Amino acid sequence: MNVTVKMLVDNAYSEIETITAEQAINLHNSQEHENVLFVDIRDIRELEREGKIPGAFHAPRGMLEFWADPESPYHHKAFSSGKKLILHCAKGWRSALGTKTLQDMGMENICHFDGGFSEWKALGGPIESLSK
Repeated sequence: MNVTVKMLVDNAYSEIETITAEQAINLHNSQEHENVLFVDIRDIRELEREGKIPGAFHAPRGMLEFWADPESPYHHKAFSSGKKLILHCAKGWRSALGTKTLQDMGMENICHFDGGFSEWKALGGPIESLSK
């Protein structure tokens, strides 16, 4: 039997912490915001077209593992900040897979929010556009 993307996503959801977009917005607007880092794993074209969560760190999905691994020559210090990482994408599937992958790599203080940027936007979460 072939494994489908839906099967991979469902498996990821069963093994990772998932918060709602509403919880993510509330966290973004709270004092706790200083202790978390929103990580946007969408493609740069999505950010340019739709905007991003203010203060979110952009880590393209294709570089996620490389930037997160402290042994990688591509490691980015944002991933070793000690802050809780909250991943998101457009709908929640890529961020679920990314969260599971980082968790499998040993990261513990990590989650993602369901519904992704689309749900964030639908709920009226703050958005900033990228300056060109």
